[in-house]
Formats: sequence, structure tokens, C-alpha cells
Amino acid sequence: MAQLGTHLDRPIVGATPAARGRRAWTRALDDSRFFPSLLLVPILIFFVVWNVVPLLWLVGVSFYRYKVTSSREPSFVGWENFAEIFQSTEIWRTLGRTLTFMLLSVGLATILGVLLGLLFWGSQRMPGRRLALTLLFTPMVLPPVAVGTFFRLIYEPNFGVVNYYAQQIVGRRFDFLGDKDLAFFATVAVDVWMWTPFMILMTLAALGSVPKAELEAAEVDRLPWLQRLRYIVLPHGKFILMLGILLRTIDAFKTTDLPYLMTNGGPGNQTELVGLSLYRTGFEAFQMGDASSLAVVTLLVAIAFTSVYLYVLNYRAARVEMR
Repeated sequence: MAQLGTHLDRPIVGATPAARGRRAWTRALDDSRFFPSLLLVPILIFFVVWNVVPLLWLVGVSFYRYKVTSSREPSFVGWENFAEIFQSTEIWRTLGRTLTFMLLSVGLATILGVLLGLLFWGSQRMPGRRLALTLLFTPMVLPPVAVGTFFRLIYEPNFGVVNYYAQQIVGRRFDFLGDKDLAFFATVAVDVWMWTPFMILMTLAALGSVPKAELEAAEVDRLPWLQRLRYIVLPHGKFILMLGILLRTIDAFKTTDLPYLMTNGGPGNQTELVGLSLYRTGFEAFQMGDASSLAVVTLLVAIAFTSVYLYVLNYRAARVEMR
């Protein structure tokens, strides 16, 4: 091996000085401790151009009174846009409605996803298991445009499938998307239907991270099922499951497409979420300053959600370190 390494280190016979120089430069680059950092440069450039620069522009515009369709120059107003947000009762109602939508959607999708994930995890020999999982994952990969249009037809009061069965069961039809008491919950139901497969997938991934040796030992010791979940499954799978809940929380908080396609925020403003309010302010009213300030507020709320999840996730580990 030493002779082979010595042979490889020798210069190539007949190589030009330029070729030997390129070979030496390449070898020096490979041996450099800065080489791993150089590999990250393209990713960092992409991140800065497509994330950092737009974010800085967004924060900057939030301090201006700026309307795209106006002939006036943007005027600096300082914190006035943010003050209007905190003084607006309508925006607070929209934020409260969005938080309610997020809690219902994420909570129901998590409960159903965990239950169905446990069902499929314990049925490895079930006939047609792969086909059933494929069908369950289908709603997650459908485009929201198709889902919103599809369920708008399903909820249709005259010829919709849901109202057909409602007529057969309770003897009457419902205007699910036109009734102010039903439209919000009908939209939540569609979001739960669409994203429960994602929580099933995260649950199966979390369960797959549990060591089989510990499960077999628990089975030998005849440990009750609830105690297996608490002391074996949850400690190993909580990180993946919490990650799925965090991603769904952020995604549900900025939901825009389903309410826009199904109800356009109506009836009245019963299904208008903060994402749809942002769209109306920025792309219908063209008030870019107001829209940017509201976007900054929602970004801070999303960061707060992330911080809370990380704190809860690391709380037990922090307590162990403090002892």
C-alpha cells in the first residue's frame, strides 16, 4: 500500500506544467480545511437571494405607506402600520379565527393520524395493507385547488353528495358553505381530511424509530399496552411526532387556498383567515405597506409557535441536566 501511495504521488510522465499545476491545486483544495465550507457556498447564496433579501425587503416596506397603484411616492410612517394592526378589532378577530382553525385542524388531524398510524403499525399482515395506505395518502398529494373545487361541489346544497345523504338520513338539506354557523366547520373538515394522511405518515415514522429489542422485552415482560406507549414508544418517537405537529401548525396558520376556493372568506367573513386577509390587502387593495406589516406579525407568531414546541420538546431533557 505504501508503494502504491508513493506511485500515485509521483507526477504523471509527459504531463504538461499546466496539468501538473491543476492537479496540485485540486489536491491542495481537497486537503484544505475550508473545503467543506466551500461546498455550502452555493446553498448559502441561494438562501440569501431567495429568503434573506425578500425578508429584509418585507420588513423595510412594513414601515412605509405604499400603494402599488398610486402615483404617490412611498412615505415613511414608522410604526404606524403596526399600531393600526394592534388597534384593529377586525384583524384581532381574524387572528382569533385563524388560531381556532389551527387548533381544530391540527388537533383533529393529529388524533386521527395517531390512531390510524397505530392501527396500521400493528397490522403488518393485514391483507391489502399497502393498497389501503396508498389510498389514505392520496389526499395529501392532491393540489389544494382541486380539493377546494371538489369539496365545493360535494357541499353543494342542491346536487352535492353530502346533502344527498343528509336528505336520506335527517330529511333535510344544508347549505354548508352558505350558512354562517356551518361554513367554518365545513372548511375545517376539508383541511382535516386533506392532512390527516400527513400525520399518519409522521406517526408511522415515529413508531418505526422505536427499537424492536425494547418492544420484544416489553412483550416478554407482559407490559400493558398503555405503559409500552408511555415508557417505550413515546420517548423514542416524540421528536418525529412533534416535528409533524409543528409543521402542520405552521401550515394551518397560513392556510389561504381552501377558504378562498370554497367560500372566498364568506359568508360575511366567517371563514376569512389571516392568509386570506393578507391576500386581499396586498393583491386586491394593493396596500403593500399594510400587507407587509401584517406579514411580519404573522411571521413573529409562527416563530413563537416554533419556540413553544421546541421548549416543550426539550423540557424534560433540560430538567434532567439541571439535576
